[in-house]
Amino acid sequence: MVSLTPDLLQAVTKPARYTGNEWNSSGKRHEDVSCTFAFSMPDVYEVGMSNLGLKILYEILNRREDTAAERVYAPWVDMEAEMRERSLPLFSLETRTPIREFDFLGFSLQYEMIYTNVLNMLDLAGIPLWASERSEDETFVVGGGPCVYNVEPVADFFDLFVIGEGEEVLGELVSLFVAWKKEGRPGGRKEFLRRAAGISGIYVPSLYAPCYDAGGNFCGMERLDEAAPAVVYKRVMRDMDEAETMENPVVPYIDIVHDRIMLELFRGCSRGCRFCQAGMAYRPVRERSKEKLRLLARKMADATGYDEMSLTSLSSADYSCLDGLVDNLMEDFAGEQVSFSLPSLRIDSFSIGLADRMQQVRKSGLTFAPEAGTQRMRDVINKGVTEENLMQAVSAAFEKGWKSVKLYFMLGLPTETDEDIIGIAKLAKKVVDRYQEIKGRRGAKITISVSCFVPKAFTPFQWAAQDSLAEFERKQRLLKENIRDRSIQFNYHDARVSRLEGVLARGDRRLSKAVFEAWKRGAKFDGWSDQFHEEYWLDAFKALNVKPEYYNGRERGREEKFPWEHTSPGVSRAFLWTERERSLRGELTPDCRRGSCTGCAVCPTLDVRVIDREAGK
Repeated sequence: MVSLTPDLLQAVTKPARYTGNEWNSSGKRHEDVSCTFAFSMPDVYEVGMSNLGLKILYEILNRREDTAAERVYAPWVDMEAEMRERSLPLFSLETRTPIREFDFLGFSLQYEMIYTNVLNMLDLAGIPLWASERSEDETFVVGGGPCVYNVEPVADFFDLFVIGEGEEVLGELVSLFVAWKKEGRPGGRKEFLRRAAGISGIYVPSLYAPCYDAGGNFCGMERLDEAAPAVVYKRVMRDMDEAETMENPVVPYIDIVHDRIMLELFRGCSRGCRFCQAGMAYRPVRERSKEKLRLLARKMADATGYDEMSLTSLSSADYSCLDGLVDNLMEDFAGEQVSFSLPSLRIDSFSIGLADRMQQVRKSGLTFAPEAGTQRMRDVINKGVTEENLMQAVSAAFEKGWKSVKLYFMLGLPTETDEDIIGIAKLAKKVVDRYQEIKGRRGAKITISVSCFVPKAFTPFQWAAQDSLAEFERKQRLLKENIRDRSIQFNYHDARVSRLEGVLARGDRRLSKAVFEAWKRGAKFDGWSDQFHEEYWLDAFKALNVKPEYYNGRERGREEKFPWEHTSPGVSRAFLWTERERSLRGELTPDCRRGSCTGCAVCPTLDVRVIDREAGK
């Protein structure tokens, strides 16, 4: 056990990040179990503790008598400095056991800018960074989360990846490990990984080798072992009512990013926004029943004492039984001062009556995501909403007493023009003016947050070039110059970070050396603006003769082979290309959940179906 002395805790900010012992946390004795699993999101405690997926998997594995699951997050820079000075290894929160003593260390890869944190945590744990250098008894390093749909830039650091939803597959992996361990670990580490590759949804990078042509272009993935499937398809939970889930969330001692109960209404989204990887990769929609949700809400409220509950999903307002569910929850928690919120609202499915009922306890601002400033651009990305939808939504909100509205947009989308950019400023001004029309006075507070578009794997825009840094910054200046009303606040992302994300999002395995080199130069917490140092990455690329523009600055050809297609969420390449062509024509593709099948191929490929509770299917 690692000792946390008073002088150490007094030397760092927020010492509760490292002390553990929170309400509902586990703490099994390792000698009483056959498998130990450390879960991590490679970011600070407040961010990692807000991750719903890890909360679910942590509780599911701890229900097993043969397994102890614990947590570990990235130490902030002050704690890291103290740990390195005192030669303290990275340790778990529950039992303060050094991480290198666990059988598995699982990282949830939520976005590309935490890759260097993975290396930093492995180094702090004393685990060899390169999978090929790990000895027979070393911890198995596992990856999961949204980034698994192209993990090639960090594949050399991981022993295996879980592709898709982990509730079932992790249990199968642990059972395989326990059985292999009881057999005396036959064949060693390599044999366990071969066996793991036989589990549906498990990708073992060491069983594959990328191939490149004479020009250095990726041209295919060679299977090095017959145990390696040609394509690793994602695992998917077919019925969310039957799926194991969280009922006793760990309650932190300090504020975290999402410090509330998270009630997951459904998984998947079939709206088909062409920029959205989650909307393509998490298909199909599978709803939970109202009855199951009410039961989970009551269990989690009683187990935690939280007085706020977020109804979460990719597009929560699309839950087919939402009105009835909210009425049920309001009735169930009447008199308990529990507030409810919908974190993701679509303009075309927004109900002011519903929002008003939900915010009887606490009234907060409203957030919408038009994504683009003109109808032409919204049609290109298949957003499927209109300016009229937005104006109706904000008008209803203003009439009910709201005055703060946040609007999310993107810059750099394919086919974007300056007119589309200026359209963002014009749309925000129309919202301000609508408030004055309704209230007869000024007073609206409109915040527009603008991110830089990053093309992602398994989207219709996976063939697209990303804007250059100079072009992103020009567009940001153009938008800023056209915002002249003081009621509008303009926030925008650092384009340098988005450009780097663009390199990693569609990179190949050769980038592992660049990630390692950037980390050696000091890169970590790259998603934090005060910690990001672009020069570390630029110097690493230069030292290795890596051309970032090759990955983020060029349009791909229709037949170009991609280094991520040996893993798959089930959506077909043909469908994605058709959607790309439709985007260039500004044609909309309807939501298959409410109409006919659009041919994405997910349901037949994965043997899964849409579950829509209201429609009875």
